[in-house]
Amino acid sequence: MRTETVRIPVDDGPAMEGTLVASSGAPLPAVLFVHGWGGSKDQSVATAREVAERGFVCLTFNLRGHGETDALHKTVARPDNIKDVVAAYELLAGRRDVDRARIAVVGASYGAYLAAIVSLRCPFARFALRAPALYKDDNWDMPKHELHVDPDFKEYRRRSLRTEDNRALGACAQFRGDVLLVESGADEIIPHPAIANYIAAFVNAHSLTYRVIEGADHGLTQAPWQRAYDDLLVDWLSTISVDTARTVGLA
Repeated sequence: MRTETVRIPVDDGPAMEGTLVASSGAPLPAVLFVHGWGGSKDQSVATAREVAERGFVCLTFNLRGHGETDALHKTVARPDNIKDVVAAYELLAGRRDVDRARIAVVGASYGAYLAAIVSLRCPFARFALRAPALYKDDNWDMPKHELHVDPDFKEYRRRSLRTEDNRALGACAQFRGDVLLVESGADEIIPHPAIANYIAAFVNAHSLTYRVIEGADHGLTQAPWQRAYDDLLVDWLSTISVDTARTVGLA
């Protein structure tokens, strides 16, 4: 297994820093990790190593406005970060040791929201969402940092939404691969109605596995919660097959 630092070029933006962890052999399935708002690639490196040991190529990277581009944190908008995710996918998919037909995306919170939208452009085979965030489609080009100022922000996440009401949910409705959705049982940021909207949106998914980490907060700040999530993710990535039908499992 090898680990290397990579630079990911982005159209009209600064290059992003990423960490690539890979097993030997080719072509291999791959996993793209997308962190949440205020996070970093470093949060997923340990998990990426564990996944890579199972025979994967893994890439985790810093979204624009984070890490080495933190100076852009208050000005970066959703379209910028969507370009970042697409660029990271293209770098991963372009590697000789990667099987383009078996690329999964793993997103947390804001990262899961971005990955949902990007799935319309990038043919992910699998999609793991942890505590996926939801945002209004309004003010699309407004800096992400300012979206929380909306007095309706928290209430919006408690609404029952149709897939046509939100572009992330609309993208999920078109996804046909395997899905893992993990909810934190004591999430103080993403309420259950937002999770329920995502579950309802995956009407065309090949399979849907939904699990709850009881008592866990949004950021999985205690080691047992993080360990529970990592175990769920690694097991799911190791056992789900794109070509094998699975029974939908709801916790």
